[in-house]
Amino acid sequence: MSIELRNVSKSFGEVTAVNRVSFTVQEGELLALLGPSGCGKTTVLRMIAGLEVPTEGDIFIRGQRVNDIPVQKRNIGFVFQSYALFKNMNVFKNIAFGLKVKGWRRRAIQDRVHELLELLGLQGLERRYPHQLSGGQRQRVAIARALAPKPSVLLLDEPFGAVDARIRQELREWLVRLHTELNVTTLFVTHDQEEAMEVSSRIVILSRGNLEQIGTPREVYEEPANEFVARFIGVLNVMELTVKNGVGRAGELEFPAPGWKDGATIRIGFRPFAVHVSADPTQYRYRATIRHTFFLGVMLRVELELPSGLIVRARMSKETYTQLGLAEGKEVSFYISGYRILSDEKASLPPEIPIAPGDTWMGEGI
Repeated sequence: MSIELRNVSKSFGEVTAVNRVSFTVQEGELLALLGPSGCGKTTVLRMIAGLEVPTEGDIFIRGQRVNDIPVQKRNIGFVFQSYALFKNMNVFKNIAFGLKVKGWRRRAIQDRVHELLELLGLQGLERRYPHQLSGGQRQRVAIARALAPKPSVLLLDEPFGAVDARIRQELREWLVRLHTELNVTTLFVTHDQEEAMEVSSRIVILSRGNLEQIGTPREVYEEPANEFVARFIGVLNVMELTVKNGVGRAGELEFPAPGWKDGATIRIGFRPFAVHVSADPTQYRYRATIRHTFFLGVMLRVELELPSGLIVRARMSKETYTQLGLAEGKEVSFYISGYRILSDEKASLPPEIPIAPGDTWMGEGI
């Protein structure tokens, strides 16, 4: 393995920024550290780089404990969110800076810089200064500078946070291609769930300094370890139910709640894609009115309002929406094909409970 954290903690005075975090990064892996602002993800990255010292625990890079090894001896490339390019140096000199510090020969520096200029699509920009570059170009220069000394690990702190949406999408695709070509172990910090899902092979999810889950994008989305992950990764409908006779109720909605006592209050969650809508208001049990339709590109998010005022969010393609003849203000019916009973944030979620369209609880003709 390339990187390993063992029960790593970091405190700043009375504040614990990272609390006994453990995970490994395989050689050549592209891994995302994901979480809301203040969750400790950048602190984890800075400890791996050597810019912060763990309060407790150990960090290993390629099997070597590096807690006491200074940053310049860890062979790590670090790209800051602000790029941190030298304003008084042109592109060539920015990329070459680390190589000069390490004592590379002039010809070797020239060869390496030109190699990176070609690899990162920066040819012809050698003599430009940072203020003469676009945001995407500055980001690529910063990554080229980090890659120049051939680091064993590349660390990226919110690498696309300072560019607009179109450039951000282009940079995501470019980073995946670059990683495939170079195969360098890469960790990047982001608070953007979509970015983490699209770019990384695995995701480490942090909350308030605690590690909540590690898994592939599909695993953390379809099999969330707890309610925080379920809510944070993608959109989740959450309902608070009151149980009576083994059935949990929220407004008109009813869900099986076996094993729960009468009067108990529980929460259930289901993804918008589990909400199936019909343009026929009589086809399924639950009737609603389309209140809002949000355009998300290929997909649409549709807000359904039940007679009680309860809101349920569905998700469908533009084609399905058009084929069904849906529009805001239209009355429809729907059913929910599966849900999870949620516990407190530290408890694991039970498996998803499927419900077929003809089921007693959610189905047709009921």
